[in-house]
This record gives sequence, C-alpha cells and structure tokens, in this order.
Amino acid sequence: MNAEAVREMLNGRPFEPFEVVMSSGERHLVKHPEFAILMPSRVIVTDPVADRAAILSLIHVTELRPIQPQASN
Repeated sequence: MNAEAVREMLNGRPFEPFEVVMSSGERHLVKHPEFAILMPSRVIVTDPVADRAAILSLIHVTELRPIQPQASN
C-alpha cells in the first residue's frame, strides 16, 4: 500500500471511517481523520478512548476497508 491511498481515505469528504487491514490479519479502525498520522512509509493509528496507538508499516497494509454504518431499527 502506498501513502497516497491512505491520504485519499483520510481526506475524503465527507470522511468515512475505515479499517486498515494488515498482512497478519490485524485490523485497525480509523474513526476520525485526526486519529491517524501519515508518514511516507508508516501510518500511526490512534484510539484515544483505549489510550492506544499502533505504528503500521505501509508495506504490510493489504487493504483499506470502509466501515459500513450500522442499520438502525
């Protein structure tokens, strides 16, 4: 994956939350564009509620998957 693909997801208007899927199968949710820091070869995904951050190498990112909104009944 390249930085430009991540940048497009982060700059989408309106922003749509998405998952970063890694080659290991790990998934990291980006709920808001301010919760990710993009660098040339890495992206840092934060979760302020859980007080966690993951430093992800872009060469191991296999997919950027938009999160579908939950249907309300």
